[in-house]
Amino acid sequence: MTRTLGWLGIIRLGLVQSALGAIVVLTTATLNRVMVVELALAASLPAAFVAWHYVIQLSRPVWGHGSDVGRGRTPWIIGGMGLLAMGALLATNATLMSADAPILGTILNVVAFTFIGAGVGAGGTSLLALLASEVAPERRPAAAALTWIMMVVGIALTAGISGQFLDPYSPQRLALVAAGVTGIAFLLTLVAVRGVEKNLRTREEMRAAAAERQNFKLKEVLLEIWNEGLARNFTLFVFVSMLAYSAQDLILEPYAGLVFGYTVGESTALSGVQHGGVLLGMILIGAAGTLIKGDRTSWLRQGTFVGCFASALSLLTLASAGYSDMPTLLKPAVFALGFSNGVFAVSAIGLMMSFAGAGQKSREGVRMGVWGASQAAAFGIGGFFGAAGLDVMRASVESVPFAFVTVFSAEALLFMTAAVMATRLGRQRASNPSFAVHARAS
Repeated sequence: MTRTLGWLGIIRLGLVQSALGAIVVLTTATLNRVMVVELALAASLPAAFVAWHYVIQLSRPVWGHGSDVGRGRTPWIIGGMGLLAMGALLATNATLMSADAPILGTILNVVAFTFIGAGVGAGGTSLLALLASEVAPERRPAAAALTWIMMVVGIALTAGISGQFLDPYSPQRLALVAAGVTGIAFLLTLVAVRGVEKNLRTREEMRAAAAERQNFKLKEVLLEIWNEGLARNFTLFVFVSMLAYSAQDLILEPYAGLVFGYTVGESTALSGVQHGGVLLGMILIGAAGTLIKGDRTSWLRQGTFVGCFASALSLLTLASAGYSDMPTLLKPAVFALGFSNGVFAVSAIGLMMSFAGAGQKSREGVRMGVWGASQAAAFGIGGFFGAAGLDVMRASVESVPFAFVTVFSAEALLFMTAAVMATRLGRQRASNPSFAVHARAS
Protein backbone atom coordinates (compact mmCIF):
# COMPACT_ATOMS: atom_id res chain seq x y z
CA MET A 1 0.00 0.00 0.00
CA THR A 2 1.41 3.41 -1.05
CA ARG A 3 1.71 5.90 1.80
CA THR A 4 2.34 9.63 1.53
CA LEU A 5 3.37 12.32 3.96
CA GLY A 6 0.54 13.69 6.10
CA TRP A 7 0.35 17.25 7.33
CA LEU A 8 2.24 16.42 10.53
CA GLY A 9 5.09 14.93 8.49
CA ILE A 10 5.16 17.99 6.19
CA ILE A 11 5.30 20.32 9.20
CA ARG A 12 8.12 18.29 10.72
CA LEU A 13 10.15 18.56 7.53
CA GLY A 14 9.30 22.25 7.46
CA LEU A 15 11.04 22.51 10.84
CA VAL A 16 14.21 21.29 9.12
CA GLN A 17 13.83 24.15 6.65
CA SER A 18 13.50 26.51 9.63
CA ALA A 19 16.70 25.10 11.12
CA LEU A 20 18.53 25.40 7.81
CA GLY A 21 17.43 29.02 7.38
CA ALA A 22 18.47 29.84 10.95
CA ILE A 23 22.05 28.67 10.42
CA VAL A 24 22.37 30.22 6.97
CA VAL A 25 21.23 33.67 8.14
CA LEU A 26 23.82 33.52 10.91
CA THR A 27 26.60 32.96 8.39
CA THR A 28 25.45 35.20 5.53
CA ALA A 29 24.04 38.14 7.52
CA THR A 30 25.41 38.28 11.09
CA LEU A 31 28.99 37.30 10.25
CA ASN A 32 28.89 39.62 7.22
CA ARG A 33 27.98 42.54 9.50
CA VAL A 34 30.69 41.67 12.03
CA MET A 35 33.41 41.45 9.37
CA VAL A 36 32.50 44.78 7.79
CA VAL A 37 31.54 46.86 10.84
CA GLU A 38 33.18 45.51 13.98
CA LEU A 39 36.36 44.17 12.30
CA ALA A 40 36.51 46.88 9.59
CA LEU A 41 37.35 44.35 6.87
CA ALA A 42 36.67 44.98 3.18
CA ALA A 43 33.02 44.35 2.30
CA SER A 44 34.14 42.28 -0.67
CA LEU A 45 35.62 39.66 1.66
CA PRO A 46 32.36 38.32 3.19
CA ALA A 47 30.71 38.76 -0.22
CA ALA A 48 33.36 36.47 -1.69
CA PHE A 49 32.73 33.88 1.04
CA VAL A 50 28.99 33.91 0.34
CA ALA A 51 29.65 33.62 -3.40
CA TRP A 52 31.97 30.68 -2.71
CA HIS A 53 29.27 28.82 -0.78
CA TYR A 54 27.03 29.17 -3.86
CA VAL A 55 29.82 27.76 -6.03
CA ILE A 56 30.05 24.75 -3.72
CA GLN A 57 26.30 24.22 -4.11
CA LEU A 58 26.86 23.38 -7.75
CA SER A 59 27.60 19.93 -6.28
CA ARG A 60 23.90 19.48 -5.43
CA PRO A 61 23.36 16.79 -8.13
CA VAL A 62 26.04 14.68 -6.42
CA TRP A 63 24.22 14.85 -3.09
CA GLY A 64 20.87 14.23 -4.75
CA HIS A 65 22.23 11.14 -6.49
CA GLY A 66 23.61 9.89 -3.20
CA SER A 67 20.19 10.14 -1.56
CA ASP A 68 18.60 8.45 -4.60
CA VAL A 69 20.81 5.36 -4.46
CA GLY A 70 21.05 5.20 -0.66
CA ARG A 71 18.66 3.39 1.66
CA GLY A 72 16.87 6.54 2.61
CA ARG A 73 17.14 10.32 2.45
CA THR A 74 17.09 10.91 6.23
CA PRO A 75 20.83 10.18 6.75
CA TRP A 76 21.68 12.67 4.01
CA ILE A 77 19.47 15.32 5.62
CA ILE A 78 21.09 14.78 9.03
CA GLY A 79 24.58 14.62 7.57
CA GLY A 80 24.06 17.79 5.57
CA MET A 81 22.71 19.70 8.55
CA GLY A 82 25.61 18.46 10.66
CA LEU A 83 28.08 19.67 8.04
CA LEU A 84 26.26 23.02 7.87
CA ALA A 85 26.38 23.42 11.66
CA MET A 86 30.11 22.62 11.78
CA GLY A 87 30.76 25.06 8.96
CA ALA A 88 28.87 27.83 10.77
CA LEU A 89 30.83 27.27 13.99
CA LEU A 90 34.12 27.22 12.09
CA ALA A 91 33.14 30.39 10.20
CA THR A 92 32.36 32.15 13.49
CA ASN A 93 35.72 31.24 14.99
CA ALA A 94 37.52 32.09 11.75
CA THR A 95 35.84 35.50 11.70
CA LEU A 96 36.86 36.24 15.27
CA MET A 97 40.38 35.06 14.47
CA SER A 98 40.55 37.50 11.54
CA ALA A 99 41.01 40.42 13.93
CA ASP A 100 44.49 39.22 14.95
CA ALA A 101 45.40 36.78 12.16
CA PRO A 102 43.61 37.90 8.97
CA ILE A 103 45.36 35.48 6.61
CA LEU A 104 44.68 32.42 8.76
CA GLY A 105 41.12 33.63 9.38
CA THR A 106 40.52 33.98 5.64
CA ILE A 107 41.85 30.49 4.93
CA LEU A 108 39.67 28.97 7.65
CA ASN A 109 36.65 30.90 6.38
CA VAL A 110 37.14 29.43 2.90
CA VAL A 111 37.11 25.96 4.49
CA ALA A 112 34.11 26.89 6.63
CA PHE A 113 32.04 28.21 3.73
CA THR A 114 32.95 25.09 1.78
CA PHE A 115 31.31 23.09 4.59
CA ILE A 116 28.36 25.48 4.60
CA GLY A 117 27.78 25.15 0.85
CA ALA A 118 28.13 21.37 0.97
CA GLY A 119 25.82 21.16 4.00
CA VAL A 120 23.10 23.24 2.36
CA GLY A 121 23.51 21.18 -0.81
CA ALA A 122 23.33 17.79 0.89
CA GLY A 123 20.65 18.57 3.48
CA GLY A 124 18.50 20.90 1.40
CA THR A 125 18.50 18.77 -1.75
CA SER A 126 17.68 15.57 0.12
CA LEU A 127 14.92 17.30 2.05
CA LEU A 128 13.29 18.64 -1.13
CA ALA A 129 13.64 15.25 -2.80
CA LEU A 130 11.88 13.60 0.14
CA LEU A 131 9.04 16.13 -0.07
CA ALA A 132 8.78 15.75 -3.84
CA SER A 133 8.60 11.97 -3.73
CA GLU A 134 6.35 11.55 -0.68
CA VAL A 135 3.82 14.41 -0.78
CA ALA A 136 0.52 13.69 -2.54
CA PRO A 137 -0.16 15.94 -5.59
CA GLU A 138 -3.12 17.68 -3.96
CA ARG A 139 -0.94 18.74 -1.02
CA ARG A 140 2.07 20.00 -2.97
CA PRO A 141 1.07 23.70 -3.27
CA ALA A 142 0.37 23.95 0.46
CA ALA A 143 3.46 21.89 1.31
CA ALA A 144 5.65 24.19 -0.79
CA ALA A 145 4.13 27.27 0.88
CA LEU A 146 4.31 25.82 4.38
CA THR A 147 7.93 24.70 4.23
CA TRP A 148 9.13 28.00 2.74
CA ILE A 149 7.10 30.06 5.22
CA MET A 150 8.65 28.06 8.04
CA MET A 151 12.10 28.77 6.62
CA VAL A 152 11.34 32.51 6.52
CA VAL A 153 10.04 32.32 10.09
CA GLY A 154 13.22 30.52 11.14
CA ILE A 155 15.33 33.24 9.54
CA ALA A 156 13.28 36.03 11.14
CA LEU A 157 13.29 34.47 14.62
CA THR A 158 17.02 33.82 14.51
CA ALA A 159 17.79 37.35 13.34
CA GLY A 160 15.54 38.88 15.99
CA ILE A 161 16.50 36.75 18.98
CA SER A 162 20.22 36.52 18.24
CA GLY A 163 20.27 40.27 17.69
CA GLN A 164 18.99 40.77 21.24
CA PHE A 165 21.69 38.52 22.69
CA LEU A 166 24.48 40.10 20.63
CA ASP A 167 24.00 43.58 22.12
CA PRO A 168 26.32 44.88 23.42
CA TYR A 169 28.65 43.11 20.97
CA SER A 170 31.63 41.10 22.14
CA PRO A 171 33.50 38.18 20.58
CA GLN A 172 32.40 35.96 23.44
CA ARG A 173 28.74 36.79 22.87
CA LEU A 174 29.04 36.04 19.15
CA ALA A 175 30.66 32.67 19.89
CA LEU A 176 27.93 31.77 22.40
CA VAL A 177 25.12 32.85 20.06
CA ALA A 178 26.62 30.85 17.19
CA ALA A 179 26.93 27.76 19.39
CA GLY A 180 23.35 28.17 20.58
CA VAL A 181 21.87 28.67 17.11
CA THR A 182 23.73 25.77 15.50
CA GLY A 183 23.16 23.43 18.45
CA ILE A 184 19.42 24.10 18.65
CA ALA A 185 19.04 23.88 14.86
CA PHE A 186 20.80 20.52 14.67
CA LEU A 187 18.85 19.06 17.60
CA LEU A 188 15.62 20.31 16.03
CA THR A 189 16.60 18.51 12.81
CA LEU A 190 17.21 15.23 14.65
CA VAL A 191 13.83 15.41 16.38
CA ALA A 192 11.97 16.55 13.24
CA VAL A 193 13.17 13.77 10.90
CA ARG A 194 13.06 10.93 13.41
CA GLY A 195 10.82 8.18 12.06
CA VAL A 196 9.27 10.29 9.26
CA GLU A 197 10.68 8.27 6.38
CA LYS A 198 10.36 4.91 8.16
CA ASN A 199 6.62 5.47 8.56
CA LEU A 200 6.23 5.68 4.78
CA ARG A 201 7.69 2.29 3.87
CA THR A 202 9.27 -0.74 5.45
CA ARG A 203 13.02 -1.27 5.66
CA GLU A 204 12.71 -4.03 3.08
CA GLU A 205 10.99 -1.65 0.63
CA MET A 206 13.72 0.94 1.12
CA ARG A 207 16.44 -1.68 0.51
CA ALA A 208 14.70 -2.94 -2.62
CA ALA A 209 14.36 0.59 -4.02
CA ALA A 210 18.03 1.34 -3.28
CA ALA A 211 19.18 -1.91 -4.88
CA GLU A 212 17.18 -1.11 -8.01
CA ARG A 213 18.97 2.24 -8.41
CA GLN A 214 22.41 1.16 -7.26
CA ASN A 215 23.83 0.50 -10.72
CA PHE A 216 22.93 3.91 -12.14
CA LYS A 217 25.97 6.19 -12.36
CA LEU A 218 25.65 9.92 -11.82
CA LYS A 219 27.01 10.82 -15.26
CA GLU A 220 24.47 8.53 -16.94
CA VAL A 221 21.62 9.89 -14.83
CA LEU A 222 22.59 13.52 -15.56
CA LEU A 223 22.71 12.79 -19.29
CA GLU A 224 19.33 11.04 -19.09
CA ILE A 225 17.79 14.01 -17.28
CA TRP A 226 19.31 16.59 -19.62
CA ASN A 227 17.88 14.70 -22.59
CA GLU A 228 14.39 15.11 -21.12
CA GLY A 229 12.96 18.29 -22.59
CA LEU A 230 10.89 19.04 -19.51
CA ALA A 231 13.83 18.76 -17.09
CA ARG A 232 16.14 20.77 -19.38
CA ASN A 233 13.62 23.56 -19.94
CA PHE A 234 12.83 23.74 -16.24
CA THR A 235 16.54 24.00 -15.42
CA LEU A 236 16.85 27.02 -17.74
CA PHE A 237 13.65 28.52 -16.31
CA VAL A 238 14.99 28.20 -12.75
CA PHE A 239 18.21 29.97 -13.72
CA VAL A 240 16.54 32.91 -15.49
CA SER A 241 13.80 33.42 -12.89
CA MET A 242 16.17 33.15 -9.92
CA LEU A 243 18.60 35.51 -11.62
CA ALA A 244 15.84 38.11 -11.67
CA TYR A 245 14.71 37.19 -8.15
CA SER A 246 18.15 37.52 -6.57
CA ALA A 247 19.41 40.61 -8.43
CA GLN A 248 17.02 42.91 -6.54
CA ASP A 249 18.13 41.86 -3.04
CA LEU A 250 21.21 44.04 -2.64
CA ILE A 251 19.90 47.22 -4.26
CA LEU A 252 16.40 47.78 -2.85
CA GLU A 253 17.47 49.41 0.42
CA PRO A 254 20.19 51.54 -1.27
CA TYR A 255 17.48 52.65 -3.74
CA ALA A 256 15.27 53.84 -0.90
CA GLY A 257 18.17 55.68 0.73
CA LEU A 258 19.81 57.27 -2.33
CA VAL A 259 16.69 58.21 -4.28
CA PHE A 260 14.04 58.79 -1.60
CA GLY A 261 16.26 59.82 1.33
CA TYR A 262 15.18 56.99 3.63
CA THR A 263 17.14 56.51 6.84
CA VAL A 264 18.64 53.12 7.74
CA GLY A 265 15.69 52.37 9.99
CA GLU A 266 13.16 53.43 7.34
CA SER A 267 14.81 51.33 4.62
CA THR A 268 14.92 48.33 6.97
CA ALA A 269 11.21 48.79 7.64
CA LEU A 270 10.65 48.95 3.88
CA SER A 271 12.35 45.55 3.60
CA GLY A 272 9.81 44.34 6.18
CA VAL A 273 7.00 45.58 3.92
CA GLN A 274 8.46 43.50 1.09
CA HIS A 275 8.75 40.36 3.20
CA GLY A 276 5.21 40.86 4.46
CA GLY A 277 4.06 40.81 0.83
CA VAL A 278 6.12 37.68 0.17
CA LEU A 279 4.51 35.83 3.08
CA LEU A 280 1.00 36.89 2.03
CA GLY A 281 1.61 35.74 -1.55
CA MET A 282 2.95 32.40 -0.33
CA ILE A 283 0.04 31.81 2.03
CA LEU A 284 -2.64 32.68 -0.53
CA ILE A 285 -1.19 30.61 -3.36
CA GLY A 286 -0.58 27.65 -1.05
CA ALA A 287 -4.12 27.71 0.32
CA ALA A 288 -5.71 28.22 -3.10
CA GLY A 289 -3.64 25.42 -4.64
CA THR A 290 -4.88 22.98 -2.00
CA LEU A 291 -8.55 23.94 -2.37
CA ILE A 292 -8.79 23.79 -6.16
CA LYS A 293 -9.83 20.65 -8.00
CA GLY A 294 -8.45 19.26 -11.24
CA ASP A 295 -4.98 19.54 -12.74
CA ARG A 296 -2.89 21.23 -10.03
CA THR A 297 0.27 21.14 -12.13
CA SER A 298 -1.43 23.25 -14.79
CA TRP A 299 -2.68 25.62 -12.10
CA LEU A 300 0.81 25.95 -10.60
CA ARG A 301 2.21 26.68 -14.04
CA GLN A 302 -0.30 29.52 -14.43
CA GLY A 303 0.61 30.79 -10.95
CA THR A 304 4.28 30.79 -11.94
CA PHE A 305 3.49 32.81 -15.06
CA VAL A 306 1.36 35.32 -13.14
CA GLY A 307 3.99 35.65 -10.39
CA CYS A 308 6.80 36.31 -12.89
CA PHE A 309 4.73 38.74 -14.97
CA ALA A 310 3.48 40.64 -11.90
CA SER A 311 7.04 40.81 -10.52
CA ALA A 312 8.16 42.43 -13.77
CA LEU A 313 5.36 45.01 -13.61
CA SER A 314 6.16 45.73 -9.95
CA LEU A 315 9.83 46.33 -10.77
CA LEU A 316 8.87 48.76 -13.56
CA THR A 317 6.53 50.57 -11.17
CA LEU A 318 9.30 50.69 -8.58
CA ALA A 319 11.67 52.18 -11.14
CA SER A 320 9.16 54.77 -12.35
CA ALA A 321 8.47 55.87 -8.75
CA GLY A 322 12.02 57.21 -8.47
CA TYR A 323 12.43 58.47 -12.00
CA SER A 324 9.15 60.41 -11.98
CA ASP A 325 9.64 61.57 -8.36
CA MET A 326 6.49 59.90 -6.99
CA PRO A 327 7.50 58.74 -3.47
CA THR A 328 3.94 57.64 -2.62
CA LEU A 329 4.36 54.81 -5.14
CA LEU A 330 7.37 53.32 -3.35
CA LYS A 331 5.75 51.33 -0.53
CA PRO A 332 2.86 49.97 -2.63
CA ALA A 333 5.33 48.96 -5.35
CA VAL A 334 7.61 47.23 -2.82
CA PHE A 335 4.65 45.38 -1.29
CA ALA A 336 3.42 44.37 -4.76
CA LEU A 337 6.90 43.14 -5.63
CA GLY A 338 7.01 41.04 -2.47
CA PHE A 339 3.55 39.64 -3.05
CA SER A 340 4.35 38.78 -6.67
CA ASN A 341 7.63 37.15 -5.62
CA GLY A 342 5.74 35.06 -3.07
CA VAL A 343 3.23 33.87 -5.67
CA PHE A 344 6.05 33.05 -8.08
CA ALA A 345 8.22 31.29 -5.49
CA VAL A 346 5.59 28.93 -4.12
CA SER A 347 4.16 28.15 -7.58
CA ALA A 348 7.65 27.40 -8.93
CA ILE A 349 8.54 25.24 -5.93
CA GLY A 350 5.26 23.37 -6.32
CA LEU A 351 6.07 22.79 -10.00
CA MET A 352 9.55 21.62 -9.01
CA MET A 353 8.05 19.05 -6.64
CA SER A 354 5.66 17.87 -9.36
CA PHE A 355 8.32 17.65 -12.06
CA ALA A 356 10.94 15.98 -9.84
CA GLY A 357 9.43 12.53 -10.38
CA ALA A 358 8.71 13.06 -14.08
CA GLY A 359 10.56 11.20 -16.82
CA GLN A 360 11.23 7.59 -17.62
CA LYS A 361 12.82 6.77 -14.25
CA SER A 362 12.36 8.19 -10.77
CA ARG A 363 15.30 10.50 -10.05
CA GLU A 364 13.91 12.96 -7.52
CA GLY A 365 17.26 13.58 -5.81
CA VAL A 366 19.30 14.24 -8.94
CA ARG A 367 16.58 16.40 -10.52
CA MET A 368 16.32 18.46 -7.34
CA GLY A 369 20.10 18.66 -7.34
CA VAL A 370 20.26 19.92 -10.93
CA TRP A 371 17.62 22.56 -10.26
CA GLY A 372 19.23 23.49 -6.95
CA ALA A 373 22.58 23.95 -8.68
CA SER A 374 20.91 26.15 -11.29
CA GLN A 375 19.35 28.22 -8.51
CA ALA A 376 22.67 28.52 -6.65
CA ALA A 377 24.45 29.69 -9.80
CA ALA A 378 21.71 32.27 -10.42
CA PHE A 379 21.83 33.58 -6.84
CA GLY A 380 25.61 33.92 -6.91
CA ILE A 381 25.62 35.69 -10.28
CA GLY A 382 22.45 37.73 -9.70
CA GLY A 383 23.47 39.18 -6.34
CA PHE A 384 26.88 40.24 -7.66
CA PHE A 385 25.84 41.59 -11.05
CA GLY A 386 22.80 43.39 -9.67
CA ALA A 387 25.06 45.43 -7.39
CA ALA A 388 27.89 45.66 -9.93
CA GLY A 389 25.50 46.79 -12.67
CA LEU A 390 24.28 49.57 -10.42
CA ASP A 391 27.86 50.69 -9.72
CA VAL A 392 28.61 50.78 -13.46
CA MET A 393 25.48 52.79 -14.24
CA ARG A 394 26.13 55.27 -11.41
CA ALA A 395 29.65 55.80 -12.73
CA SER A 396 28.38 56.20 -16.31
CA VAL A 397 25.43 58.56 -15.82
CA GLU A 398 24.86 61.55 -13.57
CA SER A 399 21.24 60.69 -12.71
CA VAL A 400 21.04 58.24 -9.79
CA PRO A 401 17.33 57.45 -10.45
CA PHE A 402 18.15 56.64 -14.07
CA ALA A 403 20.87 54.22 -12.92
CA PHE A 404 18.32 52.37 -10.79
CA VAL A 405 15.73 52.49 -13.59
CA THR A 406 18.18 50.73 -15.90
CA VAL A 407 18.95 47.94 -13.44
CA PHE A 408 15.32 47.42 -12.38
CA SER A 409 14.26 47.37 -16.03
CA ALA A 410 16.85 44.68 -16.80
CA GLU A 411 15.49 42.60 -13.91
CA ALA A 412 11.94 43.13 -15.19
CA LEU A 413 13.03 41.89 -18.62
CA LEU A 414 14.43 38.75 -17.00
CA PHE A 415 11.13 38.15 -15.19
CA MET A 416 9.22 38.66 -18.46
CA THR A 417 11.49 36.11 -20.12
CA ALA A 418 10.89 33.69 -17.26
CA ALA A 419 7.12 34.18 -17.64
CA VAL A 420 7.32 33.23 -21.32
CA MET A 421 9.47 30.21 -20.43
CA ALA A 422 6.83 29.12 -17.90
CA THR A 423 4.24 28.90 -20.68
CA ARG A 424 6.64 26.73 -22.70
CA LEU A 425 6.84 24.37 -19.77
CA GLY A 426 3.14 23.76 -20.26
CA ARG A 427 3.60 22.78 -23.89
CA GLN A 428 6.48 20.49 -22.98
CA ARG A 429 4.36 18.74 -20.36
CA ALA A 430 1.62 18.09 -22.86
CA SER A 431 4.05 16.55 -25.33
CA ASN A 432 5.88 14.39 -22.79
CA PRO A 433 4.17 10.99 -22.64
CA SER A 434 6.31 9.73 -19.79
CA PHE A 435 5.27 12.71 -17.69
CA ALA A 436 1.62 12.14 -18.47
CA VAL A 437 1.90 8.55 -17.34
CA HIS A 438 3.60 9.63 -14.14
CA ALA A 439 1.00 12.32 -13.49
CA ARG A 440 -1.85 9.86 -13.85
CA ALA A 441 -0.10 7.39 -11.61
CA SER A 442 0.40 9.96 -8.88
